[in-house]
Amino acid sequence: MSEYGNEPDFQHRIEDLEHESASAARLFDVRRVIGGLFVVYGVIVTIAGITASDADIAKAQGININLWTGIGMLVLGLLFLLWMKLSPPPPPPAAQETPEEGSSLRPGNDG
Repeated sequence: MSEYGNEPDFQHRIEDLEHESASAARLFDVRRVIGGLFVVYGVIVTIAGITASDADIAKAQGININLWTGIGMLVLGLLFLLWMKLSPPPPPPAAQETPEEGSSLRPGNDG
């Protein structure tokens, strides 16, 4: 018995934690976060550009800057999401097989 209790249970818990952290890494992939934020803000700014008054457009020297910026943000966000879809993060490494508990090939067991 080791200081960590039952060794197979400890190894199983480590494998569970590794799997959970790999799943969290895929969920919070920076491309997903950046792409999602750009899409959300792009929609908001595009709507602001569509609903802009003539006075707002006149302030920007006749250019509907909110509309163009919103469209640019939407395109950039969709490119990030497309990049994530085409090149997903690698899957978690496969768990290594460990020798059985009763095996005589365990380290420290001479025979």
